Amino acid sequence: MTSTFPYLTSMKHEISTDPAAFGILHDCTNLLENPEALRQFIEKEGYIYLKGVLDTTKIAAARHIMAERLAAQGHIDTRYPIDECIAAPDTKVAFMPDLAKDNTPLMDVLYDGAMIDIFGLLLESTVRHYDFTWVRAVAPKRGTPPHMDVVYMGRGTKKLYTAWTPLSDIPIAMGGLLVLERSHQHDKLNNGYASKDVDEFCENKVGEGYTKMGGGGNIRDGGWLSDNPVKLRNALGGRWLTANYEAGDVLIFSVFTVHTSLDNASNRVRLSTDTRYQRADEPIDERWIGDEPIGHGAAGKRGKIC
Repeated sequence: MTSTFPYLTSMKHEISTDPAAFGILHDCTNLLENPEALRQFIEKEGYIYLKGVLDTTKIAAARHIMAERLAAQGHIDTRYPIDECIAAPDTKVAFMPDLAKDNTPLMDVLYDGAMIDIFGLLLESTVRHYDFTWVRAVAPKRGTPPHMDVVYMGRGTKKLYTAWTPLSDIPIAMGGLLVLERSHQHDKLNNGYASKDVDEFCENKVGEGYTKMGGGGNIRDGGWLSDNPVKLRNALGGRWLTANYEAGDVLIFSVFTVHTSLDNASNRVRLSTDTRYQRADEPIDERWIGDEPIGHGAAGKRGKIC
């Protein structure tokens, strides 16, 4: 297996492709015909990977809008067709939520049609999604550190799911998402790191900590679990799982599933979104709803005694 993969890194650390440490996501698309089996799979494995279920025409239209904006801001090399998203020299772009604004085809893909139908099956309920859309526009040589989503959005229901949606074909070398096998079942993590909130600060330790995500001693800056995916996997066990993603695919996982990304080893800006879904009749995290969600701003901070 090792010889079938390119040289891979995450957070600049080499990712072993030995079968004991690395694997390919299981294609769960056929489970859409058996919703109970779909629910059982994500309960056991922490994810479901669905291929070709989203509207690729709308994805292409959404991507074109994003590419035009990235080009106008100097992140794309306009000597090439902009839809190829060839990165401009020295761009460091990574997180661009404004690319979702006034992007109707993107909203259709993420919050209507097949996506909502899938979550209806998974949740057995009317679906409610967060109003904030996380957009990753990841430059070459960049990636995202390991984390669980629950520390960023755990004030509502814990039966909350993330959908990671590639907005183009994203082969492994382009830096797609990695999930750590069955990490959502790790008791030590769930009782420790996963019980924290990046917007809580220890007012008895660092008085100004509320101005910074993860500040004040409650959790490390940024809320990351680690900056070394190799060391983390060695400590927790399991395999890093990924795929050669294609436009139309979606990877859905629990907010307790540890994930990271491979570094982008291509010459393109990698475009993807992270969106969140839950039952409509359960509590929702107030930071991520409304026309202008407060997110990790000052209004979302909470002081605590540590």
